[in-house]
Amino acid sequence: MSSIEHGQETGGFDAGEVIIHHVSNSSIEHPIIHLPTIFGIDFSVTKHVLMLWIVAIFVFSVTTWAVRKYTKQDRPIPTGFMNALEAVVLFIRNSIVLPNVGSKFVNSWTPLILTFFFFILTANAIGMVPIFDVLGMINRFILQVPQSDSHNFINNLLHGGTTSTGNYNVTSALAIITFTAIVIAGTKAHGFFTHWKNLVPKGLAWPVYIILIPIEIIGMFVKPFALTMRLAANMTGGHIAILAILSFVFIFSGLFHSTLAGIGVGVLVSVPLAVGISALEIIVIMVQAYVFTMLSAVFIGMAINVHH
Repeated sequence: MSSIEHGQETGGFDAGEVIIHHVSNSSIEHPIIHLPTIFGIDFSVTKHVLMLWIVAIFVFSVTTWAVRKYTKQDRPIPTGFMNALEAVVLFIRNSIVLPNVGSKFVNSWTPLILTFFFFILTANAIGMVPIFDVLGMINRFILQVPQSDSHNFINNLLHGGTTSTGNYNVTSALAIITFTAIVIAGTKAHGFFTHWKNLVPKGLAWPVYIILIPIEIIGMFVKPFALTMRLAANMTGGHIAILAILSFVFIFSGLFHSTLAGIGVGVLVSVPLAVGISALEIIVIMVQAYVFTMLSAVFIGMAINVHH
């Protein structure tokens, strides 16, 4: 909203600034909660940190409630939401984790893969809901709070986007967990030194190792890098596309100096395309959660089942 006002003050609508404003994290100047800086690190709570807390609390609360309700039944037969939850858990365990890590380690790594799936799926889904935009409209038009009031809590919430998995810091943290799990899985299955020896196959001529070892070391770091970029880029790209299409309304209004031109473009072009991309984003939400968990299971399985 502040970007739109800035564009109006400078004589036009700045679509790029508005889009960057909506997909980026809230800045240090507009944190949700101010906290002190320790060892040069600002621990203030930004919008994406707040969303991570909300997602974590939501996933923990819902799964805990469902499992406790299921265990308290006289006949432990899942129904309703627990039935759907069990179906997802069994699918991930039997179709993703088991074929990759093997039956010996399936129960060791299924909890981590399930946590990845539910956390990423929930974070992606919540990012599609315009919660803070609705709060901003209520704050601006019903409560009549000026947007220039930097001490207003809701005004601070309007800075930055809501999709925490579109933040590369978040996805890189998830990828680092996968990287650590790969090392632990290989060490647990083969021992520490044998795990690192397994990076390259045995029995090759020594000149081959001069080329192969650097490639394998690079590949070891490429895996988490690919996980980081794929998830964040896909979640950010969809929001950029939707915002760019909706910006046509303001661009054409300013181009023809007519509100009717903007409304016409919005009704005929922007809204139908935005709805279509939003529907596609719903599929992307599920696919990206599945892909991240699948690749994590594959990489962990590669460290365990070296002969494959």
